[in-house]
Amino acid sequence: MFVHITGTGSYLPEHVVTNDELAAKLDTSNEWIYSHTGICSRHIAANDEYTSTISVKAARLALAAAGVTPDQLGMIIVATSTPDYHSFPSTACLVQHELGAKKAGAFDIQAACTGFIYALEVARGMMMVNPAPTLVIGADLMSRIVDWNDRNSCILFGDAAGAVVLEAGNIPGGIWHSILKADGSGSKLLYREGGSRQLAEGPWMKQNTLEMQGRQVFNFAVKVFDEVLTGLLNHVGYTFADLAWVVPHQANARIVEAVARRMSVPLDKFFMNMETTGNTSAASIPVAFDQMVRTERIKEDDLVAMVGFGAGLTYGGLLMRWRGKAGKPKPAQTISTTGVSENA
Repeated sequence: MFVHITGTGSYLPEHVVTNDELAAKLDTSNEWIYSHTGICSRHIAANDEYTSTISVKAARLALAAAGVTPDQLGMIIVATSTPDYHSFPSTACLVQHELGAKKAGAFDIQAACTGFIYALEVARGMMMVNPAPTLVIGADLMSRIVDWNDRNSCILFGDAAGAVVLEAGNIPGGIWHSILKADGSGSKLLYREGGSRQLAEGPWMKQNTLEMQGRQVFNFAVKVFDEVLTGLLNHVGYTFADLAWVVPHQANARIVEAVARRMSVPLDKFFMNMETTGNTSAASIPVAFDQMVRTERIKEDDLVAMVGFGAGLTYGGLLMRWRGKAGKPKPAQTISTTGVSENA
């Protein structure tokens, strides 16, 4: 059985905050921010927008693109570090209700900026048992958890949601191989206080902002990006030249540039849009991928890699063979639940 992405969608809030606007309030400048990050602007959600509401907007676009109705969905998975509620209910349940996907299960995944990669692979595994169409969303409102007085972190982040519909069938291609990893020894390099470690005394429910050791996270990202991309290609016997595109987590353009230099590969195969989105955490890869699909940058039969890294520390990636609408199962198709390799 093969699992294909058959529809994509994304949503960026209307309000845009430029580097110059941040520089008017912080000890920084547009030139400094861009030279260190490759970011010029980011989208910030309105007060009446939540992770669930922006997820629904992206989801509806993905469902429409796939030609799948909400009542056909078997599962909804939302990857997020900024759920609507502190712990429960899950954001996915709110999305399920708003879409009217009455037959679908729903749950959240928290793997920070690698969350969308983790969610895709969890969905693919579940579809080996129940091959009903699955909706996978990456969404984060990072503006709600950053310290806007910290020039080293707030300049990086923005808000967004991206979604894909997965469908199973016997048509070769789709998501092929993945690598999911973590290094918990680096958990304090990027974290946010709260949860069960914070005792119920005093303002224990206060809004805690994220803390980040930027240089260490940068070095980690460059190292594991190379490790994951090389591991994916080695596993299937391909080289970088066989790839049409690499869709990285849109954290910092300088990370991607450093990876290209480290691997001695051309930068033009790495798709980057963080210049106008900033780091949108779990949303960054699906938003970028949706932009690529809708602008027809990705062509039929392209081999595409996605690579993510983030708090946890988590990291991972996957390879997929893009079939577009050609990968959509035929209505009368019989689906096997036996896993099949592309080069079997």
